[in-house]
Amino acid sequence: MDAFRVPVPPADPPFRWRTGLSGSPASGDGAVLRIGTDTGAEGVAFLSRPGAWAMLSYLTESVFRPELIGADPLQREWLWHRVWELDRIHELPLFVLGLVDTALWDLAARLHDLPVWRLLGGFRTEIPAYASTSTFADIAEFLDVADQALALGYRGVKLHAWGDARRDAELSLALREHVGDGIPLMYDGSAGFDLPDALYLGDALADAGYLWYEEPMREFSVTAYAQLARSVRIPLLVGETSDGAHMNSADFIRAGAATFGVRTSSNLRGGITGAMRTAHLADAFLLRAEVHGSDIPTHHLCMAISNTTYYESLVTSNPVRREPAVDDDGMLRAPTAPGIALPAGLDHPAGLERFAA
Repeated sequence: MDAFRVPVPPADPPFRWRTGLSGSPASGDGAVLRIGTDTGAEGVAFLSRPGAWAMLSYLTESVFRPELIGADPLQREWLWHRVWELDRIHELPLFVLGLVDTALWDLAARLHDLPVWRLLGGFRTEIPAYASTSTFADIAEFLDVADQALALGYRGVKLHAWGDARRDAELSLALREHVGDGIPLMYDGSAGFDLPDALYLGDALADAGYLWYEEPMREFSVTAYAQLARSVRIPLLVGETSDGAHMNSADFIRAGAATFGVRTSSNLRGGITGAMRTAHLADAFLLRAEVHGSDIPTHHLCMAISNTTYYESLVTSNPVRREPAVDDDGMLRAPTAPGIALPAGLDHPAGLERFAA
């Protein structure tokens, strides 16, 4: 088991989120976790967060290595549970909980010479993408960005706005009027509101026919979300950043708070295994499990999860640059290379700064 440091160039332009949340760091580094075996098979997972290298180098040496060396890498279910046991003592960051699991899925899929989504069973080979905006300056710029995104083939638009309930409501209504009734629109609050403001904005989004209302409040209080769900007509998409993977998502569903569905991802739900558990949980209640983010493991989850409907593609610049993975028709196509197929230099990180032999 090794950790490798990899450079991460600054976002261009930097991400801008709602008032009160800072954007992307000016520069930083990432880290690759590599799990090798005595047969030569290996799998990798990539972490790109501020401080990723320092964090992963410590965890590899002090936490993961003592626990995992000598284990059977194909016993993913057992090892997934072991990492959750380690979390009880070490309080692992949410985005680290799934790294080992994701690397093990990459390893298994390479052994079988299959992309991960096919090893998971596979449901589709393409999915429509929506433009998920960062926060722009004013209504006029948001409308311009939406026009550009739709012209580039995107099948819908999701707003990350300012975190001001009345200003965001005005923007949401203006965008619906601008694009017409046929374009799917979504709204993501990035946890910017308390319950009264979330109620106000939710009514405006319902009037404008938005498809879902995502994370308007911090996800600590399931009770507050249940009250919001009872009070607004727009369906709620919840459980993106709450701890506990499918276990926490179950509480949102049981409370009636997930009226559209739940978020799932490899980086916030405990790897590929946690993401699939969350998706299957939602499916049992006839709810959606919309995949969060636009990293490469997300491509595989979008192809494997039956109850997801869109791929989230970040749009952070004006002029708009369409993500290379999305084609002219606004579709994400299924990966074909074995494993997760990270970019060159990350899938086989030889030559990068090495932490452990």
